[in-house]
This record gives sequence, C-alpha cells and structure tokens, in this order.
Amino acid sequence: MSRALFAEALGSFFLFATVVGSGIMAESLAGGNVAIALIGNTLATAAILFVLITMLGPVSGAHFNPAVTLVFGLRREIGAGLALAYVAAQLAGGILGVWTAHLMFDLPILQWSDTARTGTGQWAGEAVATFGLVLTILATIEARREWVPVSVALYIAAGYWFTSSTSFANPAITVARSLSDTFAGIAPGDVAGFVAAQVLGALAALGAARLLRQPGDAQA
Repeated sequence: MSRALFAEALGSFFLFATVVGSGIMAESLAGGNVAIALIGNTLATAAILFVLITMLGPVSGAHFNPAVTLVFGLRREIGAGLALAYVAAQLAGGILGVWTAHLMFDLPILQWSDTARTGTGQWAGEAVATFGLVLTILATIEARREWVPVSVALYIAAGYWFTSSTSFANPAITVARSLSDTFAGIAPGDVAGFVAAQVLGALAALGAARLLRQPGDAQA
C-alpha cells in the first residue's frame, strides 16, 4: 500500500508539474500565439503521461486522477479506504508539483488563478473529456492492456484540441490548477462546476464500458 501511495503521489507530482510548467514555458516562448503555446503544452502532457503510466502502472495502476480511482472503486478493484488514500496522495503530490513548477520558473509559489473557465460549453467539454478518458482506459484494458499508456497519452493529446475546456478530465488537477495564475490556471470559483462535470463523465463511461463488454465476460 505504501508503494502504491508513493507511486500515485510521485506520478501526480510529475504530471501536474508538467502541465503547469510546460504551460509557463510554452506561453513565454510563443510570443502571444496561444495556438503555439497550446501545442507545446499538449506535447509535453502527452509525453509525460506515456512515461508515467508505463513506469508506475505496475505499482499503483497509475491513476493520478480521482475520477479514475472512483471508477475502479465502483468496479470493486480497489477498496474504499485505499481509494480515499489514493485521492489524498494525488492531491498532495500534484499540488507540490504545481508549486515546484512555480519555483523552477521563479514565480511566486503561492498563487490563485484568475482565469475564468465556466459555462455550459466548458462543463460539457469536461464531461466529454472525462468520459472519453475513462472509457479509453477501461476499454483498452479489456482489448490490449499493454497499449494503455499510449492510448491515454494520445487521447489526452486529442482532448486538448477537440474539447472546449482543453480536457482537464481530472478533479485533482483541476483543484491544483486553481493554485496557479498561469497559462494552465482555472479560477477557484470555477472548480466545482468542472469537478461535477468530470464525475458525471466518469460515471457515464463506466456504464458505457459495461455495455461494451462481451456477454461471456466477468461482470465489472
């Protein structure tokens, strides 16, 4: 259990530091071109996801995301106590990662974002983004487990571009990004709407995955 919790905290640290740090770097180099900045942010995030899932998946399952942990808890693949500990590790490691990104770029470590991300379109984007991410994980595990790292990395790369919200798809990173007034930030007051949409998307993906199972498969 301690190894798994450390893996979740460490993975969340590097994932969240990459999202925020690459956003800072991309924005500073893009000369005001938001599209170029988003490309840089996308490539870095997809790359680190592939590395982290490959490296830490055998230890903890490489959730790094309370929505993913929730789904595996509902599938009874992880107990309630361990699931709560996973979420705590994800939040703690991830927030430390955000603060470390600020430190690396000589920014104030403690910040609050003022980037507004709210409204029906943004919430729909987060629901779709999280639905697709969770379904990608569950369906790929069934079809070809060894492809989960690349499938998740590619899905998130696409999600950055086809969703209106740029695919946070993760309640823990949503909270952590509210603590960063940078390219990747979200205003604290907008966090609840994103998290609610993410949970709904994850639950819908769990239902869809069950519908996709073959009749002879074991019940999820």
